[in-house]
Amino acid sequence: MSLKRIAIGLLVLCGLFGCDGLPGKPDPAKRYIRPENVTHFETLYEMNCSGCHGADGRLGPSIPLGDPIYLALAKPEYIEAIVQSGVPGTTMPAFAISEGGTLTDPQIAIIAKGLHEKWGRKEQALIEESLPSLSVSEASEVGRPSRGKNTFGVFCAECHGALGRGTAKAGSVVEPPYLALVSNQNLRTVTITGRRDLGMPDWRSVGPRVMTDQEIADVVAWLANQRPQIPVPGKMN
Repeated sequence: MSLKRIAIGLLVLCGLFGCDGLPGKPDPAKRYIRPENVTHFETLYEMNCSGCHGADGRLGPSIPLGDPIYLALAKPEYIEAIVQSGVPGTTMPAFAISEGGTLTDPQIAIIAKGLHEKWGRKEQALIEESLPSLSVSEASEVGRPSRGKNTFGVFCAECHGALGRGTAKAGSVVEPPYLALVSNQNLRTVTITGRRDLGMPDWRSVGPRVMTDQEIADVVAWLANQRPQIPVPGKMN
């Protein structure tokens, strides 16, 4: 068969079936996309968040982002700020390019919005009605460790033990390595939202009644007071 006939045959096939399937023709769906041009929430979450927060927003080593209670407290603008700058003193890094990370501001906004669209709508209105004064980042009251010990005994001891060292129901929350890794903000968030993916109830059902903001602040202060102090090189005691 002559080259001319082959060429004519290919043109006919191209007209009938399109040219995307011809040998050597790249598939547009498989073309390389530069990291800064990725705009799909699922892809951005898998690449940047799932390792710590869980593939389905739960059962990860850090805060479960697939929790509507957490998302009722953490508005998109708050999540954007955390993703951009990270949390100093913790394992949460800064992801913004301006902070040395790998994500553009639009990508960070896609993640924050996507979390709420995927996991935050269920029970959202009902949850928000019961959160008039709570914040995961800061307390409206100053916590006191001396009060926190007794408060911990009322609300947390059944699972974690009177001194927080753990029981058959739940593990220790006063181990030095754990407290060294988590921030006060993380302790406050978990005290409020619980870890429903691990069976830990939130502040509304963790004890004999709903915890007040003052009681939450006191428990966090008591836990933080047990955090090991890391010596600063060159600083005398």
